[in-house]
This record gives sequence, structure tokens and C-alpha cells, in this order.
Amino acid sequence: MTSAEIKELLFPAVDELRPQLVQTLQDLVRIPSVVGNEAQAQEYMKKLYQDLGLTVEMVEPDMEAVRKHHAFIDTKVPYEGRPNVIGTLPGEQGSPSLAINGHVDVVSPEPLEAWTRDPWSGDVEGGLLYGRGAADMKSGLLANYFALKAALKAGLRPKGMVRLMSVIDEEAGGAGGTLACLLAGYKADALLITEPHGMNVTVSNAGVNHFKVYVTGRSAHGGVSHLGVNAIGKALPIYQALADLDEKRGREVRYELFEKGSGRSCHVTVGTFHAGDWPSTVPGDAVMECRISFVPGETKAQIRAMVEKLVADTAAQDPWLREHPPKVEWFAWQTEPWQQDPEHPFVQTLLQAAQDVAGRPVDLIGRASGLDSRFAPDFGMVAACTGPKGRNYHGIDEYVELDSVVETAKVVGLTMLNWCGVAGK
Repeated sequence: MTSAEIKELLFPAVDELRPQLVQTLQDLVRIPSVVGNEAQAQEYMKKLYQDLGLTVEMVEPDMEAVRKHHAFIDTKVPYEGRPNVIGTLPGEQGSPSLAINGHVDVVSPEPLEAWTRDPWSGDVEGGLLYGRGAADMKSGLLANYFALKAALKAGLRPKGMVRLMSVIDEEAGGAGGTLACLLAGYKADALLITEPHGMNVTVSNAGVNHFKVYVTGRSAHGGVSHLGVNAIGKALPIYQALADLDEKRGREVRYELFEKGSGRSCHVTVGTFHAGDWPSTVPGDAVMECRISFVPGETKAQIRAMVEKLVADTAAQDPWLREHPPKVEWFAWQTEPWQQDPEHPFVQTLLQAAQDVAGRPVDLIGRASGLDSRFAPDFGMVAACTGPKGRNYHGIDEYVELDSVVETAKVVGLTMLNWCGVAGK
């Protein structure tokens, strides 16, 4: 069956399902599913998959299995009561198979008072659907479901096996979600993830490392503060050195795919700063929690050495810090960059489908952040991402463009049927 023939049947079926897609997305956005509390939303996804006639399994992450994997990220959030949901449509052996993935977890909407509407409202206005997770990425998760639903409605059953995956934990690193599913054997020949990538095709993401810098001072009562050493003041030169490193790397480290997808290739971010516990006490310690990203061609070992040298060199310029050297601790996200060969037949299939739906050339891009697609190479899978257009994800008044959600469903459906084939055709 030709791609043109598939489009003639598939696209009208997707369009007919648009009202149902919008209502379902509103329903899912109205279920708060902040990382660690995904169970209710996963029950909703389970019912959707069952209603489609899929073989549905609820799979809690196996902590022991996941912990042994080199990509494990310890979020300190237990996995109990947080299942992944996998819906499988069996296919013919020997035909290409596809796992279509999306995450149901979202980040906190705080500060709530900054929103102009309830972040769990799912309000629709002017072709936009608002709410935490509307763009990142409940819209993509449901576009996957409606792509398969439309295909089956149009009589286009995939020849190869198709797996829909609704996963947890992506916002915290993905170890309990996509990685846990792949370790449990829920694999396929290719992995497609529908993150909100503006209808572009993503084939690379940055390496991401989190680190803490501990700075020691000397506590003292505010009435004799001259006897103390303020850890805040001693930490400030290190903060400035990291800010200068961010500016320098942003100027000098260039990776075209990341610049297309994120506007800049890499970043150094000081995300938190904690010091002291009482206004009339000189703080005796301070800690900064930081993130550094890096590009293909750079390694985690190189980045660690660079940061540790920067902190040591900065401390060497201060007599107190020379005697009380700061400590660098690496924690949480510790990942290498991921890049997929853009010439792989699956990537080209996805790229062509995206261009067919958009009616224009579509960019191959990368992201200066982490994606669950990075797990695929460890399991012999090709991977790529695409997805709808939205704004303010992880921010205030997050929204998704509903037209782009429908377009994403068409891209996913066309990719699925061109890659897996159509049964009986």
C-alpha cells in the first residue's frame, strides 16, 4: 500500500476524531500528575488502551534492575504505586515493530498565583489548550493513542507490532519510566517519542550533569560577626566563575542541531543556593546546586574535570578557601550526549511523514536538554522525536496549539503505517 493511499484513508479518520481528542486531552490535563503522583493518570491511560482492544500491562519499575544500569538516575522518589502502562497491538513476526512513547508525569505548576487560569483547567481558547502538561507532554501522549485509533478506524491495521507506552518519571530523568520498560523487555525495532518539538524531527540531545558545590565558612553570632567567615560571600566568586563559564561556553561551544532546536548549544545553570538558617547568625556553610550540559564530542569525564578545576582555581585566589577548599559533588542526572544517524530508514520515514503533513520542509534538530530517546541505543533500537507546538512548558500558562496535536497524530499514524506496513496489503 502506498503512502499516498494510506494518507487518503488515515488523515480524514484523524480529523473526524478531533473533538474526541480535544475532550480526552482536557480530561487528562485535569488529572494532576506531578512526578511521584502519576497513578490516577495512568489508570486513565490504562482504560483508553483497553478500550482500543490492546493487550494492556501495568508495570511498576524494578528498582534493583534499574539501579544496575549505567543510565540510572536516583531521584529519591519511590517507585511503588507508580506504574508504567504498555498497550500492545500484536503484529506479524519479521515485520518492523514500533514503540510509541510519551510521559504522563509533569512538573509542579508552582507558583500557582502567577497563572492567569487554573493550571489543571484544560481551558480551550483561540485554538489553544491551557494547563500544566498540556504541551509537555500529555498532548503528544494522546496524539500517539489517537494515531493508532484513527488507523484502526480507517481499516489500516499495522503489519508489525505496535506498542503504546505511557511512562512515568521522565521529568526526573526517566529511569523509572522508559528505561524501566526497556529493561523489562518492552522493546521494538524503533522508538518514537512525541515531545513538544514544534513538528520538527529531533535526533540528538545534550549530555547533562548535575553537581553541588559545598562552601565552608565559620559561624558566629551577629553581635560578633567579625569573628565569623560568611559562607555566602565565599561562595559568590564561585557563582560568578560558573556564570562566566556559561557565557564563555555559550559563545564558543557550537553544535548546529542544538542551536536549531534550543537556540544555544550548551548551558551552565546555578539552580539553587542555600546558606544559613538565622538572620543574626553568620552562615557557616553554603551549597549551590548546578546543571551543566554538553555536546556530542565532549565527554562526561572532560566536563567533570573542567568544573572541578574551575572551582579549585577560583578557591586558590582566596586565602580562606585555600585552607578550606570547596567540595564538588556529582549527583542525579549524569548522562552522555545522544545522537542518532539521521540517514537511518526510520528517521527518514518519520521525516518524510512530517513533511507530508506540514506541506513544507521539516528541520532535523537537537535539544540542549535530556530526552528518553537516549536510552534506545543500549537496547539496539533506533529512536527519534517529534511533537506538537506549545509554549511555556515548565512555566506559567503552559499551552499547546490544538491544530499541531492533530498534525502530530497524523505524523505518528503515517510513520507507523509506512514503517510497520499495513496488514493484508
